[in-house]
Amino acid sequence: MTGHYIRYSLSIMRNHPHNGRLVVGTTLVLMFVASAASGQQSAAQQARVPTSYANVHSGPSSNGAPLVLVPQGTVLPIIGRQGEWVQVQLSPELRRTGIVMRWYEGRHQFMNDGQLITIGDEDSGWMHDSTVEISDAP
Repeated sequence: MTGHYIRYSLSIMRNHPHNGRLVVGTTLVLMFVASAASGQQSAAQQARVPTSYANVHSGPSSNGAPLVLVPQGTVLPIIGRQGEWVQVQLSPELRRTGIVMRWYEGRHQFMNDGQLITIGDEDSGWMHDSTVEISDAP
């Protein structure tokens, strides 16, 4: 939420101690300005693959498991950013057009060194910004 204002007014009403009449006390007005959270895009952007294929990783690192190789010309919505990595929305269409590296039927969870890991049917992944052309979405 960027540039939106939230206004809240509170009137305090009480009985006057000497004549029993209702008196309006101090009015409190609060205004908040919400800004875009760090790591999120403020405007809708998309990533287009300009080369023959580009890797989509499970995390924002080249050490993250590759999920799919996306073919040239594919355009993916950007849903987040972390440093030089962009998080893109994946579609079921990529199962037919890309080279699937790691997608399983259904989600599976397991514990690894005390951390809960979820794999399978990922709906987003990470691409290095040097492998895509970033532009505003139409």
